[in-house]
Amino acid sequence: MDGNNETFNYTYSSTQQEEIKNIREKYVPPTQEEDKMERLRRLDQSVMKPGTIVSLIAGIIGSLIFGVGMCCTMVWEGLMIPGIIIGIFGIAGMIAAYPIYAHITKKHREKLAPEIIRLTDELMK
Repeated sequence: MDGNNETFNYTYSSTQQEEIKNIREKYVPPTQEEDKMERLRRLDQSVMKPGTIVSLIAGIIGSLIFGVGMCCTMVWEGLMIPGIIIGIFGIAGMIAAYPIYAHITKKHREKLAPEIIRLTDELMK
């Protein structure tokens, strides 16, 4: 006889199992039919993304222009008046960021509202 003593050791780790599941989901091809609740979540999240991106760009550009205006007034001599004017344009860009966000988000909500309402009605039945 060989004297082969095979033993079975098993350790369970819920965090490890969750990590394995998350990695596996990245590589498994998606199913053809998307779950209605998952589609509703995805549509709800997609409403704010375009407005957020555009308003962030407007706010960043506005703050950079404001910074140039501040440099004109504080660092470079003889550019006080142009620096104030440039700074005002920068402030206007920063102030415009939220109304831009609100307008774009409102348009996307109006565009996606019929489908979101249809999905919520189907899920509530």
